[in-house]
Amino acid sequence: MTTYKCFKCDEKISSEELERRFSCPHCNSRIFYKPRTAIKKIKVK
Repeated sequence: MTTYKCFKCDEKISSEELERRFSCPHCNSRIFYKPRTAIKKIKVK
């Protein structure tokens, strides 16, 4: 399951909610982004 964030109200939206309709359930905006997770850096010897 992928989680998106609304660009306007910054609320989290699951991909299951977007399958039914492509708008934010909180503010009806249609612009979303997929937040990046923290990347762990590994040193190569």
